[in-house]
Amino acid sequence: MIHDDHPFKDAPADRDPVRQFRGRLAAPVTVVTAGEEGSEAALTVSSLMVAEGEPSSVIALIGTNTDLWEAIESSRRFVVHILDTSQRDDADTFAGIRPRPGGVFAGVAVEHTEWGPVLSDSANRVFCSLASSIELPFHHLVEGEIMKVEVADLDDPALYFRGDYRRLGPRP
Repeated sequence: MIHDDHPFKDAPADRDPVRQFRGRLAAPVTVVTAGEEGSEAALTVSSLMVAEGEPSSVIALIGTNTDLWEAIESSRRFVVHILDTSQRDDADTFAGIRPRPGGVFAGVAVEHTEWGPVLSDSANRVFCSLASSIELPFHHLVEGEIMKVEVADLDDPALYFRGDYRRLGPRP
């Protein structure tokens, strides 16, 4: 190994304290999809939460200049998929950090629905209608009304913490 640390990492004194704080929050790894066949889009999203109520909602930060935001804005619908640890490559691909020849959906089992693309290998998902969005400097704060929920066993969800994927430890 040439470097003990990432060679392009900022020096500790130069690191953004807000980003450091955010990195200390364990986050889910989800993929949000939207759009019709031929114009579908997807993005790995960890800035997301679920608010129970009548109606229940998903609240997420979606990058303003992404194909996903354009697909959500156009279709007014989207699907949130929870990934497990076996889907790390998919998470990296949909995040745009692992190129996939043929596009992000190449080789991924997808069912095209009225809500947008559904990732067949992600059985835990919610189907949402766009309820509102607020434009922020670099993101849209998107609120989706949950219209349909599909849940299945999930013992090893993918988590993101301090810049890397993590796993849940054994229960105490």
